Amino acid sequence: MKLAVIGAGAVGRSVVELAGGYGHEVVAVADSSSAVVADGEGGTPGTDDSGIGVDSDAVVARKAERGIVGDGDPADALAADYDVLVEATPTTLDDAEPGFSHVTTALERDRHAVLANKGPVAERFGDLRAAVDDSDGEIRFEATVGGAIPAVSTVEDIEPGHVTAVRGVLNGTANFILTRMAAEGLDYDHVLAEAQDLGVAEADPSFDVDGTDAALKCVILANVLSFGAVDDPADAREFTLDDAAVEGIRDAPGSALRLAAEDGRTVRLIGEATGDTVRVAPRLVPENGTLAVSGTQNIVQIETSHAGRLNISGRGAGGPETASAVLGDVGRLE
Repeated sequence: MKLAVIGAGAVGRSVVELAGGYGHEVVAVADSSSAVVADGEGGTPGTDDSGIGVDSDAVVARKAERGIVGDGDPADALAADYDVLVEATPTTLDDAEPGFSHVTTALERDRHAVLANKGPVAERFGDLRAAVDDSDGEIRFEATVGGAIPAVSTVEDIEPGHVTAVRGVLNGTANFILTRMAAEGLDYDHVLAEAQDLGVAEADPSFDVDGTDAALKCVILANVLSFGAVDDPADAREFTLDDAAVEGIRDAPGSALRLAAEDGRTVRLIGEATGDTVRVAPRLVPENGTLAVSGTQNIVQIETSHAGRLNISGRGAGGPETASAVLGDVGRLE
């Protein structure tokens, strides 16, 4: 498959680096201010000798050294001759732009789109479904929930109508902080500063510690459950972030974790989605239970009608990890 990768952060760069190993060719890459597009002839800076694909090593090196991926306009990548557009720009809320327009541009050209960007799937799922209905292209978005964990495809394989709920630990930063608070008896501010020093938490950690990131993932799962359980999309309930009940971990006191430990329990930020509700909040869980994953690990529990409870855990973030989910989706479109 020929890929156009829009977004050159950790995930986008990893897709560019790993695509060849999955049998795919990257023909265009864009960041917010520049692009490189293979010209089919070779010899153009940033393309490989055949001209069929871009020179992945050169693109990644140029981004690291100069902060750009090429000398072209980002619009050139959207207009390139690709089979699948990989949307890996930063997540935005409300109108989910520019990611939403990138995806619909691909669909209007009857191309496929694979998203690592949560915004369009969480905030405009109904609009995306309508765009798919008018296109010969499809969308996939495994990477938007749990990084490398195959949560969406597992729900689809079981069939959403036979899944009663999906819950789990879906934010590594919040989980790292709660794990350290419980293990070392430290308070929130101390562990947050440690997490920022280690690069586990952003300088502005609001998206993670306020529960927004986990809530977006649960909203996406709720839409998968809701739309997947009906024959007519008009009968499905569409969820957005406004439908989620969200409580973060800023106010989790160290004393609460110490008291929980005396009772054989601990605290984790748990998100849960059904076809009717979405909620995220700190919850008490057994200290040695399945949901008590530690550090930056994530876990997804799927409650099914006939197969009981399924647990899938693994790395919920990271460039190569999330890129593996993106490229898995590309493979499903072949």
